[in-house]
Amino acid sequence: MNCRFCTNNLTNVFVDLNNSPPSNAFLNSSNLGEPEVYYPLFLYVCENCFLVQIDEYKKANEIFSTDYVYFSSFSSTWLKHCELFSEEIINKLKLNSQSFVVEIASNDGYLLQYFNKKNIPVLGIEPTQGTANEAISKGIHTEVNFFTESFARVMASNNKKADLLIGNNVIAHVPDINDFVKGLKCILKVDGTITLEFPHLLQLIDSCQFDTIYHEHFSYLSFTTIEKIFAAHGLTIYNVEEIPTHGGSLRIFGQHMEYTGTRPIEKSVNNLREFEKSRRMTQQDYYMEFQNRVNKVKYDLLEFLVKQKLSGARIAAYGAAAKGNTFLNYCGIKKDMIDFVTDISPYKQGKYMPGSHIPVVDENEIRRQKPEFIFILPWNIKDEIVHQLSYVKEWNCKFIVAIPELIIF
Repeated sequence: MNCRFCTNNLTNVFVDLNNSPPSNAFLNSSNLGEPEVYYPLFLYVCENCFLVQIDEYKKANEIFSTDYVYFSSFSSTWLKHCELFSEEIINKLKLNSQSFVVEIASNDGYLLQYFNKKNIPVLGIEPTQGTANEAISKGIHTEVNFFTESFARVMASNNKKADLLIGNNVIAHVPDINDFVKGLKCILKVDGTITLEFPHLLQLIDSCQFDTIYHEHFSYLSFTTIEKIFAAHGLTIYNVEEIPTHGGSLRIFGQHMEYTGTRPIEKSVNNLREFEKSRRMTQQDYYMEFQNRVNKVKYDLLEFLVKQKLSGARIAAYGAAAKGNTFLNYCGIKKDMIDFVTDISPYKQGKYMPGSHIPVVDENEIRRQKPEFIFILPWNIKDEIVHQLSYVKEWNCKFIVAIPELIIF
């Protein structure tokens, strides 16, 4: 495999999570007995640009199909984050009814709805029909398509250039990262701003967040690497913020490299660049011990689960998240270990987790079965979940979190 950014030949393994079905390929009872396709979950790190990446074992248009089940609007924590961002960026860029906001991978309108309420014209670009339909039902103009440079050129020719171009948790999902960034530049107005949010590779490594690795995430980015990618395509990052979402993410603010307006490069850019350098993110050995740490998380959890099941404990899980599927499949956990998974999304209820075949049910099952333990799979919103399930303390139920280490509370 060659690096998807700099084309360097890749030889250094970052982590091997064996084989797994696609993390959002939930099963119905009708196809539960059919064979599942497993793909390698095997990542390299480029010794030239330090992009951590997986090969495109499953094509993007197969992953983000019409039956894609991830809808963004089911987490109150995430919605609050998006509402606050919309308020801040509207004020910062002085957006109004004459502005144009475009979001790539706009999902079910979770973010653009807040711009809509302020009468700011918006356009969502979303490849999955089901989530796009949900956005359209909210009155958000949405085009169902993958964002590419050729798609961007058509937009630009129709005078659809953005004052604000948003991509939240999408750049990791594109197999051709160069084509994607070229497209960003193509539809950005002369004085426009790009904002991208994505999980920070440093946090993934430091907190052993291996469960955020799955087939629809093709790239895992440091600030150093995204800055190189932007620069290669005529874009400059003028500000960066470290934000808590998804276990620790970056929000970058980009503009045309040739823009000579009123936005200087802020101190945050050099500060983060130097911090990553001080943490040795530009040295190969920083990436080489990750596998051993991943294995320890696996062994610690399995030891605990086996002990509890032998004692007759009932163990449920909460949150049929993609990260949970990576975790369960790498650890080899099936429905003999986890009795069921509850999830607030009706699009997942009644289905089965890929690989593990654990049934996904609504929250009432927790009240009915009264498990002794609840394993929180989307640990990044554990506070929200613990608050929501506070009633389980009535029967002395305990919560389990396994990342970055095993905690029972």
